[in-house]
Amino acid sequence: PPPQPQALIPPMGVIPMDHYPSWKLHKNPFWRVKHPAGTKMASVAPNAITGEMEIKPQLFAYESHQDVGGVVTLHVAPGKKVEHLGIKVQFIGRIDMGSGVHEGRPHYDFVSLSKELMPPGVLYQNISELPFLFRNMDKEHESYRGRNVSVRYFVKVILERKFLPPLQKEHDVWVQVLGQPPQQNEAIKMEVGIEDCLHIEFEYERRVYHLQDTILGKIHFLLVRIKIKHMELAVIRRETSGDAIQAMGGAAGGPNTVNESQQNVFTETQTLVKYEIMDGAPVKGEVIPVKLSLRGIPADLTPTYTAVNNRFSVRYFLNLVLVDEEDRRYFKQQEIILWRKDLG
Repeated sequence: PPPQPQALIPPMGVIPMDHYPSWKLHKNPFWRVKHPAGTKMASVAPNAITGEMEIKPQLFAYESHQDVGGVVTLHVAPGKKVEHLGIKVQFIGRIDMGSGVHEGRPHYDFVSLSKELMPPGVLYQNISELPFLFRNMDKEHESYRGRNVSVRYFVKVILERKFLPPLQKEHDVWVQVLGQPPQQNEAIKMEVGIEDCLHIEFEYERRVYHLQDTILGKIHFLLVRIKIKHMELAVIRRETSGDAIQAMGGAAGGPNTVNESQQNVFTETQTLVKYEIMDGAPVKGEVIPVKLSLRGIPADLTPTYTAVNNRFSVRYFLNLVLVDEEDRRYFKQQEIILWRKDLG
């Protein structure tokens, strides 16, 4: 039997992930309570060659500046030998737009490095271990698994064989980019309403939040001449993807707009969580407090992404909705900026 290469990423200096982050919502709203960040997700399974139980490699989160290294383990059946034309290991960073509305589109490799682990020869040993290390790599984009686009980093081991297809094994590496709190983080204050019918002022303490932050605010009713039944607050994620996403305006860490004039630009909007924050008719002068924990949202939040490789953006919004007794809905959206404080 041919050898079975396994690319193992050691957990030195990195954070084990409790799951593979994705675009999907978790059905159980208490999922984050049951799976706190940092829970290991390594599994135990029998080896395909020896039949012995072994720990399968798990997913680790690397900071963008960290080197990636590990050991490739080759298993050869006892008493057998394997001739090969060389063994190499690759580190690849890839933007994949081959799913969803972009099905059939090619992927784009923005990082591609290769190292030779072993020249052509013969494997005799039952187990061979080949260490590797990729230093000083440019990992400018975060790993991301979205609805129509993904950013993926992975280590790929290739064993070339004569007259046979090569043996390949891939192992994902999750890259996260840590941010810094903004020097200025102004409050959000806006007045909205319907002339002579409804006039409200909403206020949020800040515009920029880290992923475990808590949103605090107040909603002031300055004029109420329509019968309000209830009020809701939702957090919305909007993924915009295409071949020519361009950021327009917006300073670093501030709001941005996306040019969607291209025909092949697609937008997916997802409601991450929705709360009813008021039940019943308010009166003039009433103040409704707002408190929303981002940590408790049953979804994998990401930082705000702006025109990543000019191919996609991810933005977050607070959506305030008022419903009157005739079920007419009045809403106002406000963008918030998210950034990553810690790995995991």
